Parts: sequence; structure tokens; C-alpha cells
Amino acid sequence: MSRTNFDTLLEAGCHFGHLKRKWNPAMAPYIFMERNGIHIIDLHKTVAKIDEAAEAMKQIAKSGKKILFVATKKQAKQTVAEKAASVNMPYVIERWPGGMLTNFPTIRKAVKKMASIDKLTADGTFSNLSKREILQISRQRAKLEKNLGSIADLTRLPAALFVVDVMKEQIAVREANRLGIPVFGIVDTNSNPDNIDFMIPANDDASKSIEVILDAICAAVSEGLEERKIERVDAEAAAEQDDQPKKGRRGGKAREEEAVEDEAAETETTEETAE
Repeated sequence: MSRTNFDTLLEAGCHFGHLKRKWNPAMAPYIFMERNGIHIIDLHKTVAKIDEAAEAMKQIAKSGKKILFVATKKQAKQTVAEKAASVNMPYVIERWPGGMLTNFPTIRKAVKKMASIDKLTADGTFSNLSKREILQISRQRAKLEKNLGSIADLTRLPAALFVVDVMKEQIAVREANRLGIPVFGIVDTNSNPDNIDFMIPANDDASKSIEVILDAICAAVSEGLEERKIERVDAEAAAEQDDQPKKGRRGGKAREEEAVEDEAAETETTEETAE
């Protein structure tokens, strides 16, 4: 069963591409026709690509790994933040910090700096500083929160990247390609799909289009997380069942030893009486 359908994508305007003069020839297989100088995307192929990407995302989530969502364009920011947060995944909606993947340890240091400032506030050290120092540290904390707050829980490199507008986020795509991290992305008719492992041909400018695609993707991620939880519960239950027979066997053995000891005691008592 498809995670979305042709009519839903059509209503969301996912079929509208860019002007013909701005097109990338590599997107030719996914273009249905041209109308009034604008390329129209083949939504039947979009449906298939969404299903393919969603299934791959589900397996990544099921394995317990993190997926980093990236969208710094205005019309995608809020949607990506809400959808990614709903499945407890990290996201970047402000400026992409250069070297975030290729120089990940440095980014982690900045995140730890934010945590150390929070610690100062909690233990009361913050209140002993001068007003100027407090103001400087507060500004630094606010800046770190804005740029890196959404990836505070990302302790290691993500298993995959989901990108809205691969052309705008080309630095993030290049870093992921360099490290061999799979890239999922919404690709419009003006973009190059060659460096995208799981591409979804669709309108990457309309907020409704982005929302519909993210709904399908995040639903798959949620399914993967739920299946992981169920498997963990089943494994724990199976482990408990395996422990019970062992305890029963140990208990049975103990009872047998007690019976032998009782029998030996009775024999001794009988012999003493006879004497």
C-alpha cells in the first residue's frame, strides 16, 4: 500500500517544477510535460520514489540510528522542525554550519559549551559574575541554542540526511557524500539528482508540497521506531521466559538434594534405634 497517492500530491502542488529555461537535463526522466513555460513533474514517479525513500527511512529508524533533517529555506523551516521533533530526530533549520559532518568533533565541543553554560546557571556560579560577563555568556548561549540546539542530542554522525531543496543545501549534501552518508532529498526540476541516494522528484518551494512529503516520510520513521520498541519488549519477555525454566530446574534439583538428605537422616535414626 502506497504511503501517499497521486491526488494528494496533486492538491498540494507537488507537480509544479521550475521554468523550462532553469531546468537540469538530469531531471528529464521525471518530467511529464511542459505547460506555459513551466515543467510539470510526473507524480506517478513521485509516489513510487516516496514509497522507496520511506521504506529505507523506516529501516534506519528501526535500527535505532538518527536521521538529520535539513531545511534552511523560509517556507520549509517550521514544517521540518515540527515533523522532525515529532519523531525525536535532529534537524537544522538555520544556517548550515560548515564542517558539521566532516568536522563533527568541533561541533560537539560547541554543544558541550552550551551544556557547561547551563551547568553554571544551575549551580549558582552564574549569579556571582559581573553584569557584563552574564550578558556576554547569555548572548553566546542564545546563539548556540539557535544554531545547534536542535542537534544537542546528536552524539555521533547521523545515519542519513533528509534534505529539502538539494540545490540550496549543496554544502550539506557534499559533506554527506564525502563521508558516505546516504542522502534523501526533495529534488525539483532545476536540481541535480545524481548525488542523491534516494531522490523524491517534487516541488521544493511550496510549503504544502513539503508538508505532504514529510508526513509520509515521518510516518515511516515513526513505524520503524514503534517496531523497534515492540521487538525490544518481545526480546525482554523471551529472556524472562528463558530464565524461569532455569530457576525451576535449579529448584527441582534443590528439592531432590533435600529429599536425599532426609532419607539419609531417617536411615541413621533407624540404625541408632536398632542398636
